[in-house]
Amino acid sequence: METRGGYAQFCPVAMAAEVLCTRWTPLLVRELIAGSTRFNDLRRGVPRMSPALLSKRLRELEQAGIVERFDGSGSGVQEYRLTSAGLDLRGIVEGLGNWGQRWVETQLSLKNLDPSLLMWDMRRNLDTTPLPSRRCTIQFLYPELPAARQNWWLLIEPSHGDEPMRETDLCSSDPGFEVDLYVESDLRTMTAIWMGFTTVANELRTDQLRITGQPRLRESMQRWLGLSPFAKGKGPPRSS
Repeated sequence: METRGGYAQFCPVAMAAEVLCTRWTPLLVRELIAGSTRFNDLRRGVPRMSPALLSKRLRELEQAGIVERFDGSGSGVQEYRLTSAGLDLRGIVEGLGNWGQRWVETQLSLKNLDPSLLMWDMRRNLDTTPLPSRRCTIQFLYPELPAARQNWWLLIEPSHGDEPMRETDLCSSDPGFEVDLYVESDLRTMTAIWMGFTTVANELRTDQLRITGQPRLRESMQRWLGLSPFAKGKGPPRSS
């Protein structure tokens, strides 16, 4: 890790901060904890981080013994995973997220809107349990965004036998399948639902959210949506 600008203290807090508190590093560790291993998937979780800086931070984490590279597919393509030291950061990252959910003011959180990050997080937190076992296609529309960023599709592939896990994909261009459910709202509303600041039912009542399509998918949206893992830690009342 870089030592320039270090704290020059023997305190374990200072030493840990020198490793973990460089720009983007906590978010990169968050993505690794969430299960991303491939470079491009890590980029989707930190879309405003340049590829060069991502490579640099991965090298630094590897040097610090937090990340290791491995051949994930047997084809020589390098992937990344947390070491034992890295896995031990789970409680710290979760604690930081719970603190932010509990104490950072809601309106400040909702100024940081990003449709690609929101949809990527939805995709990997999706609960497929209430969905039909066949392929499901769910289209999200954010009318206020530029045309190239308005439409997003979640594809949930059919289940196979007794396997509980189903493959889920995210598309920013029309995949060509029949859409089972259309979800339309502004980006702020959908982000607030995903963060647990409001609910599907509340936003349907105020007409901030519009859902059309198969009844089973409409009625179970709050269950399958895939909320933020910090959505339950809402803490004290927030200003509206």
